[in-house]
Amino acid sequence: MRTLSGRTAVLALPLALTLAACGAETEEPTRAESPQAAAPEPAKQPAEPETAEDFLDLAEQAMAEEPAWGFSVKGEEGLTLQGQKSAATYEGTVRRAVGRTALHAQGVSTGSKGTKKTEELYVVDGAGYLKEGTAGWKALSPAGPEMRNKVEDPIAVVEEFRGYARAAGGEVEVTEADGGGTIELRVTSGERKLSAVRDRAWAKKAKREFDPTAGQLREAGVPVEDAQMTLSGLEEVLVLDATSYRIRSHRFEFGFLIPYNGQDIAFEQRVTEENQGPYRGRIGLPAGVAG
Repeated sequence: MRTLSGRTAVLALPLALTLAACGAETEEPTRAESPQAAAPEPAKQPAEPETAEDFLDLAEQAMAEEPAWGFSVKGEEGLTLQGQKSAATYEGTVRRAVGRTALHAQGVSTGSKGTKKTEELYVVDGAGYLKEGTAGWKALSPAGPEMRNKVEDPIAVVEEFRGYARAAGGEVEVTEADGGGTIELRVTSGERKLSAVRDRAWAKKAKREFDPTAGQLREAGVPVEDAQMTLSGLEEVLVLDATSYRIRSHRFEFGFLIPYNGQDIAFEQRVTEENQGPYRGRIGLPAGVAG
C-alpha cells in the first residue's frame, strides 16, 4: 500500500483568451474598439481528496445516496490465562437507515462451550430495545453502555473517524489498497500503558467495550485497575471504495493485558462489518414493542 498524503490535487488549467484586434482605414481617425463579451470562465474541476476528512466527507455523501444499508457482522472476544483461552463469537446482520436514527440488528452469540444465544435489538428515534434469548423486550437507552457495546453501526463510524482526524496530531493514516481499488483510513497503536492513552477517543472506545468483561473479572476476584492495565495493541480500519467512496467494511480490534498473580490475563476483541448493499425494507419497531 502507498500513502495518499502526498497526492497532488488536480487543478483546472486557465484558458488563454484571444482578443481580436480592430483595424482602421488609412488616414481615418482610429475608431474605438467595440466592447467584446468576456469569454466564460472554465468550469473548475474539483480537487482530488487528500486528507482523511476529505474522504470522510465523500463517504458520508455516498452513503446518503441510499435510504438504508445492510451489513454482515462477525465478532469474537476471549480471555487467555496460562495458555488456556475462553472465547465467544458472534455473527449477525445490521440494517441501518440514513438520515434518521433507525437501526435493527440480530444475530447469534456462541460461547466457548458451544452454547448459543440469540440477540435482537432496535434503536429507533432515540429509543432502544433489546431482546436476548427467550426473554422479553427490554427498553434501554441507546446512549447507555450496554446498548453502545452491542450496537455495531458502520455509518456512525464515519463521525468517529472525524474525531480521530481532528485530534491533536491527526491520528488517521490514509492509504490505497487492492491495487488502488480501495481507500483505507486507519488508526493504530502498539503496546502502551492504558494510562498514557486513556484520553484518546479510540482508547476510550476500547475501554468501554472491555468494561463488561472487567466487571465479570472483578466478580471472580480478579482486581482490574485502569492504572495497571496495558493496551497490548489496537487497530481500527474503515475501508472505502476508491471510485464511489461507499463504505466497504469496518474493522475494530484491540487487546488488554491485566496483571494477575505475577502473570497477565490477555483480553482480545475483534469485530468486522461488511457492506451487503442497499436495504429496501422499512426499519421500525416490531409489533409488541412500545414506541
